[in-house]
Amino acid sequence: MASSYSSDLKLELMVTGENAGTWGDKTNTNLNLVQQAIAGFEQITLSSGGTVALVMSDGALSNARNLVIKFATITAGSSTVCTVPDSIEKFYIFDCRLVTNPTNLTIKTASGTGFSPDAQKIYAAYTDGTNLTEISLDTLGGTIGTAQVADDAITNDKIADDAIRAAQLSNNAVITATINDDAVTQAKIADDAVGADQLINTTVSAGTYTAATITVDAQGRLTAASSGSAGTLNMRPTFMEFGPNSGTYTAQPTASTIYAYVRGGGGGGGGARQNGPTGGGKGGLGGFGFFSIPISQPYAVPYSIGAAGTGSSTIPNSAPAAPSGAATTLNTNDAVANGGAGGNTGNPGTGTPGTAPGAEKAFTDGTAAPNADLDMGYGSFPFGTRFKSTTYNPFGSGGASQTVPNFENDFMLISGHGGGPGVRGGNPSVGGPTNGNPGGSGSIVIFENIG
Repeated sequence: MASSYSSDLKLELMVTGENAGTWGDKTNTNLNLVQQAIAGFEQITLSSGGTVALVMSDGALSNARNLVIKFATITAGSSTVCTVPDSIEKFYIFDCRLVTNPTNLTIKTASGTGFSPDAQKIYAAYTDGTNLTEISLDTLGGTIGTAQVADDAITNDKIADDAIRAAQLSNNAVITATINDDAVTQAKIADDAVGADQLINTTVSAGTYTAATITVDAQGRLTAASSGSAGTLNMRPTFMEFGPNSGTYTAQPTASTIYAYVRGGGGGGGGARQNGPTGGGKGGLGGFGFFSIPISQPYAVPYSIGAAGTGSSTIPNSAPAAPSGAATTLNTNDAVANGGAGGNTGNPGTGTPGTAPGAEKAFTDGTAAPNADLDMGYGSFPFGTRFKSTTYNPFGSGGASQTVPNFENDFMLISGHGGGPGVRGGNPSVGGPTNGNPGGSGSIVIFENIG
């Protein structure tokens, strides 16, 4: 009988009585084949994009018999293949560290399946005679304990974005040094989460500030505060004038707000009818308003203070109304008070009062403001800002003196009143028909926050 060969390592299996005188040589050959299978190493050059078939020959050293197969340096093209023979059962180690693009390489049995390396590393595999199977960490049994993990083994790349959750963190695990300066964003802060204890102290002393000047930085933090005079903007009068007049008003360099009390000229009084029982009409009051005006320095603007309407003359019969008073303006549009209309001539109709369009407060004449530096006047009087006497006769010889109460100071300017009417006989103090009286001219009073 002739010798046969083993199915896995292709060793020569000699029949008893055969190969007389050659057993030594054949036995040594078989031992070398076993050695190659157990400890053999061979470097194989792949064909990029092609197939390299490892072989296992009967009774002879063969590249497929080696334990370790190392692939030479190569950049693997797509569909590069290395095969081991079918029908053998064997353990292999494949060294793929010199293969660029190792995922393009497939290592398999000639007719069965295999695997593709996922990195330039060393891989273990075995063939069961049909398929080649990779031996990888995710298919091995056993447990990896703390001692098997190096201190620097688990890097950021090994941790999924959502892998570490609250349950994996101890109560004091996250410390200041592990938080980036920009890591805590607005979205990470719950409503009402930041309390007084979390705010850093500034140099501002705790306390109550009245009429305060404060400094706020770009982050909204209060960095300075000081008290002024409580309950006031520290307004001081700087300009008081009545008309008719015009010119340029220049604010003090430190002023940022002005209060302007503006009065238009009063309408003239109408003359009495010469041939009848009726007198003329009273002139309308000039418009009066308060304007709060923020200003930017330098602030030098024109002003015009309205003239009063003149009284109309006595006439035989009715005639057009007396002239109206002129408007008073500051910087054309910053503050405007229109003049009052003239009274009727030969007819008792009173002229229409002027208006103060755009005023923060448009005052209604006939209402007193007791104890005020600025007042609408008393009864039918217009406003003023102090007067040497509390009595004043706005109608000249055509009317009685009036008393303006509660003005505490020593100078008052009455302005903007309507002219008194001309009267027809029957007035004990005036005999016969009379001409209408002129109205009062307009005025401007300005306060600035410079106190």
